This record gives sequence, structure tokens and C-alpha cells, in this order.
Amino acid sequence: MIRELTLRNFKSWSKIQSMRFAPLTGLFGANSSGKTSILQFLLMLKQTAQSSDRSQVVDFGDDRKSLVSLGSFSDLVHGRDATSEIAWTMHWDLPEEIQVADPVDADNALVSGRELGFRSLLKQNGKGKVYAKEVTYLFGGQSFKLEAMPDGKYELLAEGGSFRFRKAPGRPREISSPVKCYGFPDQVRASYQNAGFLSDFELALEVFLENVYYLGPLREDPQRDYRWAGGQPDGVGRRGEFAIDALLASRQRGDRVARGMGPGQSSLTLEETVAVWLQKLGLIHSFQVEEILAGTGIYRVMVQRTSDSSPVYLTDVGFGVSQILPVLVLLYYAPKGATIILEQPEIHLHPSVQAELADVFIDAIKHRGVQIIVESHSEHLLLRIQRRIAEEYRVPGQGSCFNGEDAALYFCEIVSGKSHLSPLDMDEFGAIRNWPPDFFGNQFVEVAERTRAAMRRRRLVSS
Repeated sequence: MIRELTLRNFKSWSKIQSMRFAPLTGLFGANSSGKTSILQFLLMLKQTAQSSDRSQVVDFGDDRKSLVSLGSFSDLVHGRDATSEIAWTMHWDLPEEIQVADPVDADNALVSGRELGFRSLLKQNGKGKVYAKEVTYLFGGQSFKLEAMPDGKYELLAEGGSFRFRKAPGRPREISSPVKCYGFPDQVRASYQNAGFLSDFELALEVFLENVYYLGPLREDPQRDYRWAGGQPDGVGRRGEFAIDALLASRQRGDRVARGMGPGQSSLTLEETVAVWLQKLGLIHSFQVEEILAGTGIYRVMVQRTSDSSPVYLTDVGFGVSQILPVLVLLYYAPKGATIILEQPEIHLHPSVQAELADVFIDAIKHRGVQIIVESHSEHLLLRIQRRIAEEYRVPGQGSCFNGEDAALYFCEIVSGKSHLSPLDMDEFGAIRNWPPDFFGNQFVEVAERTRAAMRRRRLVSS
């Protein structure tokens, strides 16, 4: 789970200073205020790690199949000032402890921990080539850095502790540039006797990014028939196009979604879990994915709107069902501990369902240990989160309650041409102490203007 992010000179953000992430992190604010840019930054790192081109410092994406398409360095850098640097530092939790062994005594760990930090600094040279000026991993109170010197060569450094890299006899001191924006070149491990652990840091970053899943705001329309040839999708696709594939893949594997704690806990299939939530949300009564004819690999999604109605195709019910379906599937299909990025999951949903969506998030966080980063315009979603914090809501089957530490909520706005991030300061009762003006528009102004218009019309009628 990502814990903290500092970002500088990325798109509309001049600087984000120490943004805290929680199991549920929410970004609110007006359009074009910078909310999506924070999500795009994480997706840019993910697709960079996925890229097969080791010489490409950062994968900015394209319009065809990338998670995000960002253009060029000059399109990304704040103010389009190509002489500036894009820099970031992020910290995240490790699924397992990493140890840096003493080169003299291999049984002794000099540094160990379950949290890792990563810092990188990107620049563009005079020829328009993007390069990583710095790649640093922060671990156990120390930093392990590959940094470009004024002469263009790179130097390997260990700072903040007693650890020092030991040069291998007879090996050249010159080091080539980093691999992508986060990797140490092979020369480092060949030239230094005690640098092998750096591969553990790189792998830990790749594992974290591999477990970042994304669902965008524009989702596929429902279909009458779905073809599935046995594939095992990684997520549900950025438009939710693989949601039914994911359901069928989960069915084939026999996956179960735990619904409680301890050895006697109950569990449901992914389809049953989705069906339960669709019913709780008041959208439909039942839900089933079935093969039209055995062996054809062609499936249909049938739903019942009420207990006494006939089953109909997914295409024949309200549009909101098909739009929330990928959200529900992803939350319970992604691996435990995954980081899930959702853009406007409330699209096409009734306000009451938008509020209930917060309960779905809390359930997934508590039962599956996933982290959810959501960008939203829904006041109803926010109000339900506030309510659950005030109630110290306890998810059925879970021992822990949902409180303020489980949520990090932010308001984004443009101030003097730059994006500005304001943490919403919530007390233990869910009340926001620093509610921004016109956060979701000014309802009192609308009511007042409506009243004035009504009075004017009455006077005209009476005269």
C-alpha cells in the first residue's frame, strides 16, 4: 500500500508536499483541478515498469493501448518549461521484510524493514533526450543513490548510515545510466561486492506497481453476448471490458471471497459476492452469468429486477447496473493487498447508490486489505464516508472498525494557475473542520435565486 507521495513539476502541480495515502484515499474538486493528474502519475510509473524497453526512461504512453497517454516531457513538466525537473518521492509498505546483509557477516542484517521509499528526478538534455538524473531508494533510515555528476557520469552512493559500497578489485569505476527511471545498471552489481541487494529494491517497486489496478470513468456498454476462451485477465481493463472474463476466470479457478475472520469464516464465489452487492444496492434481485450453449464459449448475463420478475439480459436493465458491475468485480477480483484506482465510479448511479458505494469500499478494504484511491464528484459518497467514521462502523465479520485513520480525503483546486491540494481535516465524528467554499456548489444560493424568481413571477401574474 502506498503511504506517502511528494511530487514536483508534474502537469498542473508545481508541488505536492507529503501527501498521505490511507486504505481509502479520496480526491474531490472541480473539473481540471489536478485530481486526475495524481492518478496519471501512478499509472505512468506502472506502464513504465511494464514496458519491455529498458532504455526508455519513462513510458509516457500512446493513444492505443496504454493505461494513460501523456504526450512528451514538455507536455508533462509544469508550465511546459522543458528546463525544469520532474521529481517525486513515494513510500509504500512491503509484503515481506527486506534485509541488507553485512558483507563481512552474511548472517547479520545491517538494515531491515517493511517499508521502502523511492525517489527519482527526471530532466531533459539539450538534445531533447529525457534522462534520470537521480535514482534513490530510501530504506531503514538510509539512502542508496545513483546520481549524475556534472561531467555526465554516474556515481553510486550510500548516505545516512554506516553502510558503504565496496568496490570489487579490478572493476572499472565508471557506471552507465539507470535502467528506466528506477533501476540500477548491471555494472553496479558487477563492480561492487555488496550491491546485490539493490535488485531487491527494484523488484519490490515492480511488484508494487504490478499490483496497481485501474478502472477509468468511461466504461463499456453492456453486450447481449460475451465470448470467453478461457483467458485469465489482469484486472477488468481500463473501460471494464474484461469484467465478465474476470468473473468466468474466477469461476474456473474456484476462487472464494472470504466474508469473515478466523478458520471458520464463510466465503462466497466472486459471482455470488457481486450478486449480493447488486442486491444490497437495490439495483437488481439476482445476477447470473451462463453459457448460452455448452461448449460454445459464448455467455450471457441474466438479471432479475425483482423476485417475481422474469430474467432479462443485462442490456435490458438500467444502464447503471452495467456501469457499476466492473467496479464490484475489480474490488473483489484484484489480489489481496492490491492498490485499486477508480475514476468517478459513481457515474450513472442514483444518489442513494452513490452513498452505498462507500460501504462497498469499506467492505473491500476490511475484508481483502485492498487500498482504494478514488477520484469522485459525488457528495453522497463523501457524506457516507463521514457518517461511517462518526459511527465507527464495523464491517460484518470483521473485528476492526472504520475510522479517520482509514481515510485520507483531499480537495483539489486551481490557485494562481497551479493545482493546490488541501487535506480535508475531519474530526473523530466525521465532521470536516475546513470545508472549502462551494465544495459541491452553493445550494443556498440556488435556493435563494429560485425563491427570488418565484416571487418575481408571482408579482407578474398578480399584476
